[in-house]
Amino acid sequence: MQLFNLSATLNFSKILYNPSLVLPTVTISSFDQLKLPINGIKGIVLDKDNCISKDHDDKIWPSYSAKWSQLTSLYPKENLLIVSNSAGTNDDLNHKQAKTLEKNTGVSVLIHSTKKPGCYNEILTYFEKLGVKNNEILVIGDRLFTDILMANLMGSYSCWINEGIEISEKVLPKIERDMYGRLKNWGYKSPMENQDLE
Repeated sequence: MQLFNLSATLNFSKILYNPSLVLPTVTISSFDQLKLPINGIKGIVLDKDNCISKDHDDKIWPSYSAKWSQLTSLYPKENLLIVSNSAGTNDDLNHKQAKTLEKNTGVSVLIHSTKKPGCYNEILTYFEKLGVKNNEILVIGDRLFTDILMANLMGSYSCWINEGIEISEKVLPKIERDMYGRLKNWGYKSPMENQDLE
């Protein structure tokens, strides 16, 4: 169960100051639409819920197994990192969920006490040890106010999954979808524009 996300609340003022921080480099409807290989990208951060797994599940969604196999064949497993606001956080007792997810996917889960978007320095540190720079990282997630904001704060590229396994009818995702449409209509662009990711 996800508890209150203080990190997202504290970072909301950054969105008010610079709305483009919530705009992704590229948008796809679901993980299986991801175009591979991705030019210039050496490290990939993956959200879990409604991106690669169904909410509250700890394995790859069956329809995404072919895309997951392609991804893991193109990138060394240490260059893939699952960063969730459930698995691997303080809400995850003894990190049991993170361990299950790692076993099921073969990919490391970031253990972090601060939820997204506030854990970006831990992500950058992880990839720095692998010789991967911030502008060689792609963050894939379904939430503008956490995943995409975090990517832009990192100076990294982002891929927004705007539907996922199922379109969320929760209040915040609805607000995010509406905000995305309005910002695009007003001419805002992602700070990390990149034609190679389109």
